[in-house]
Amino acid sequence: MAKVKTNPDKDIVKEIRDKLKENDGYCPCRIFRTKDTKCMCKEFREMIDNGKTGMCHCGLYIIEEDN
Repeated sequence: MAKVKTNPDKDIVKEIRDKLKENDGYCPCRIFRTKDTKCMCKEFREMIDNGKTGMCHCGLYIIEEDN
């Protein structure tokens, strides 16, 4: 089973969260503001649903294998 964690780099997390606040919760890495780009974005939710590991588009969240 996979586990979702925030990025261990505290500077990146702070920067992204600041940008999320400025963007009303929309991913700072996306041009368009739609329900699909609201954090956690659709792309990342689909990664979770499909059991994939990796990082979300902006780097705030990481999916890791739960050992």
